[in-house]
Amino acid sequence: MKHSTIPQTRRGHRGGPARRIGRTLALVLPVVLVLSGTLAVTRVNWTGSPSSSLLAASDVSSAAVSAKKTSRAPQDVLRDQLMGELQQKNPGIVLTHLQQAVNGRPSLARHCSSIARALGQAAVRVYGASRAQSFARPVCDTSFASGVLAAHS
Repeated sequence: MKHSTIPQTRRGHRGGPARRIGRTLALVLPVVLVLSGTLAVTRVNWTGSPSSSLLAASDVSSAAVSAKKTSRAPQDVLRDQLMGELQQKNPGIVLTHLQQAVNGRPSLARHCSSIARALGQAAVRVYGASRAQSFARPVCDTSFASGVLAAHS
């Protein structure tokens, strides 16, 4: 009788290290994904106003906060700046500043209409519909006027 040199597998074998790692991942990975998703949702500012403060699910270092502020899109920074300016100056001046910003940074041109529309809506709240309409001019395809009309309707 001759013995074979080919190793035979045992039927009762429960699996090697790869199988144990796979089982561990199958149990741990869903828990990690659920927790990370939950933490991500609690970090989102759902109020829509950038200035409101929310409680975070975890402690936030000052470096993370400053990184978040510096990573805002340029059109959002411009919109917030012009909205603040609208509280102190008339819409005509603010529209001039919007046009200057778009002329100085052409990449903002595609956001000009939405910014002007938001300014028009805000101007109605500050000045009333008829007075806000008197400041309208053809900045960003008359989007300021359409914002005034939308806020008045």
